[in-house]
Amino acid sequence: MADIDELLDRVPGWSGRPRTVTPLEGGITNRNYRVDLDGESFVARAPGQDTDLLGIDRDHEMEAAQRAADLEIGPPVVAFIEPDGSLITRYVEGGPAEALDRPPQLEAAAGLLRRFHASAPITPVFDWYRVPVDYAATARDHGVVVPTAYDEAMAVAERVRVAFAAAPEPVCPCHNDLLPANFLALPDGGLCLLDWEYAGMNDRYFDLGNFAVNNELDADGEEALVEAYFGSVTPRRLARLRLMKVISDLREAMWGVVQSGVSTLDVDFVDYAEEHFDRLLDNSGHVGFDRLLEDAAVPGA
Repeated sequence: MADIDELLDRVPGWSGRPRTVTPLEGGITNRNYRVDLDGESFVARAPGQDTDLLGIDRDHEMEAAQRAADLEIGPPVVAFIEPDGSLITRYVEGGPAEALDRPPQLEAAAGLLRRFHASAPITPVFDWYRVPVDYAATARDHGVVVPTAYDEAMAVAERVRVAFAAAPEPVCPCHNDLLPANFLALPDGGLCLLDWEYAGMNDRYFDLGNFAVNNELDADGEEALVEAYFGSVTPRRLARLRLMKVISDLREAMWGVVQSGVSTLDVDFVDYAEEHFDRLLDNSGHVGFDRLLEDAAVPGA
C-alpha cells in the first residue's frame, strides 16, 4: 500500500491527512482504490504498467473523464496527478448494472451515449480500423506471434470499412469500452459511466456495436437499442450496429494479443483473444453478413 499512499500524498491538500484506503475489485489494466477522508469518499486510479502500449494516453483519459463529468454522465473529477497520470474522482454510490440488455437500463445507457456523442470534439482519436493494426505492430515489437486469425479478421474489417465509406458519417466523441463493469447503477434508477481511458473520436456505431456485443443483446435487444438511441429503427442503422459488433470483437481480440506479451497480471490473455476471434469470425461467416454490408452502405439515416 506504500505506493498508493505516496501517490495520495501528492493530491493537493491530502498530504499527511488521515485516510482509509481500500482496494476495489475488478479491472485488468489498472489498480483502483476507494479513499475515505474526512467523511468523503473518492476513487483513485493507479495506472497499470506499460498501458501506453494499449493506446492509452492518461492526459486524454483526463480530458474525456472531465467531459463526462461536465455532462453529468461520469463521476466528478477531483484531481489528476502527474507524471503518473493517476485520476482521482468522487466515489459514486451505486451497484452493478445487471439488466443492461433490456429497458429501463438499456434506454438509460442509450441516453448516456447519445449525450456524449452529441458533445463537442475531444482531442483523442480512436480509429476503429487502425487500432487493431497498431495492436498487431505493438505485439510483434514485443515478440508476440500474432494469430493467423488476425489476417482473416482484417479482411472482414476491410469489407466493413468499404461499406461504411460508401455513406460516411462524421466521427464523434465515443467511450469505446462499454463493458458491463463500466456502468454503475445509481440508487435513483439512472446510470453512471466509468473508465474513460479508451475514449476518443470514433464512429458512433462502434459504441453501439460494442455495447450490444459486450452486454449480449439479442436481436430484439439490438432493435431496442437502436430505437432508444435514434428514435426509430432502419435497416441501415441496425446493419451498422451489427457490423460493429464484429469490429468490437476484433479490437478486443487484438487487445488480448498485446496483453499476452506485456501484462504481468495472472490472466489468460491468449484464451481471451481466441474467444473474441472465434466469435467475430463466426458472426462474419453467417449467411446474412453480405446483406448487412449492403444495408450499411445505403446513404441516409
